[in-house]
Amino acid sequence: MRIAMIGTGYVGLVSGACFSEFGVDVCCVDKDAGKIERLKRGEIPIYEPGLDDLVARNVAAGRLSFTTDLKEAMAGADAVFIAVGTPTRRGDGHADLSYVFAAAEEVATHMDRYMVVVTKSTVPVGTGRQVQAIIRRTRPDADFDVASNPEFLREGSAIGDFLRPDRVVIGTETERAAEVMRQLYRPLYLIETPIVMTALETAELIKYAANAFLAVKITFINEVADLCEKVGANVHDVARGMGLDGRIGKKFLHAGPGYGGSCFPKDTLALVRTAQQHGSPVRIVETVVDVNDKRKKSMAGRIVAACGGSLAGKTVGVLGVTFKPNTDDMRDAPSLDIIPALLAAGATVRAYDPAGMHEAEKLLPGVVWVRDAYDALNGADCAAILTEWNEFRALDLGRVKSLLKQPVLVDLRNVYNPQEMAKAGFAYTSIGRPLNVPAANEPATQEETK
Repeated sequence: MRIAMIGTGYVGLVSGACFSEFGVDVCCVDKDAGKIERLKRGEIPIYEPGLDDLVARNVAAGRLSFTTDLKEAMAGADAVFIAVGTPTRRGDGHADLSYVFAAAEEVATHMDRYMVVVTKSTVPVGTGRQVQAIIRRTRPDADFDVASNPEFLREGSAIGDFLRPDRVVIGTETERAAEVMRQLYRPLYLIETPIVMTALETAELIKYAANAFLAVKITFINEVADLCEKVGANVHDVARGMGLDGRIGKKFLHAGPGYGGSCFPKDTLALVRTAQQHGSPVRIVETVVDVNDKRKKSMAGRIVAACGGSLAGKTVGVLGVTFKPNTDDMRDAPSLDIIPALLAAGATVRAYDPAGMHEAEKLLPGVVWVRDAYDALNGADCAAILTEWNEFRALDLGRVKSLLKQPVLVDLRNVYNPQEMAKAGFAYTSIGRPLNVPAANEPATQEETK
């Protein structure tokens, strides 16, 4: 089989490379000529563990190619996937579908055989019908079907998520289109991956409903963590006690500074706007959006409090700025709210991130970017962990203490044990865990956050 993948961003590039790993002939197309040239040279524009090797292997095998010419990419294709960006539209919070609609119109002009046009981008309910109408209007004689195939890729573990997913969701209207999609995903069917076949609108809503529900879990445990601090409970033990209930599950019950990234913020907001537009508001999700925004903005206050109530003339060493580990993605990262607030309070911020500094320095002016974690803490009045990268989990605490002016550590990801930090002589602040409560069976990471 052969497919064209429109867009070489996170979703398009990972999906295209993984389909080629299945043995499918994949041509990825993008209007950015510079990006295509870099991809042809083997340069990967995003940080995703294992993606460079996957791309190189399949390019060498002749199954994966890159071009700026959509007609070339579509030649002989059984399906064309639209995997362009759908950012939040300024002003009203709706998803911006201009790139999707432009791609649909261009696809229509190059159709020369039956093919399935698949929306891989995250799009609001009804978008598939609009894509269908655009193609029909542009090419009344075209022989095609439209399908919805939402992605469920977590940054940092996207390849595993594609090759070994919990499920594959496919929305179609015809058996002809369904059969093309079944053949594309046949390798997953053979390992008994659930293939959920639905109507177009259902597939589109599954994506938004899933992401919104995960955002609800994160926001719920964050508010429970705040309550834990008031009553003397330990949020890690509360989360474990909840998560062992099979109806709830342990994932996404890790307290922190609020969710960010490329999906949850824009998808929850888009679902809210779609629901309002159809006169069926989702009040829980509306509250989640509001609570999460306020939480990220409030986190700087914890650092100010740990420093005695004032940051004037003080230095804060920040460890991690991306929205989660194993990615360079800065979209809606809590650091984008926290660090400007620290700077506005008069602090000097020295920061280090293993992968995100190149992108972050464009978004966070005034920060002093350094070469490693210990350099960030050298001479600082306070250390603050904003992202739980593995290399921050086993810092030499003796060295950290010697570098800091005062042994103050604010851990917004609950990486360390409060009792151990107290024994090491630190004034330690975490989320939802008082110092005098035993911390047993603590979760290890917040890796699930998309």
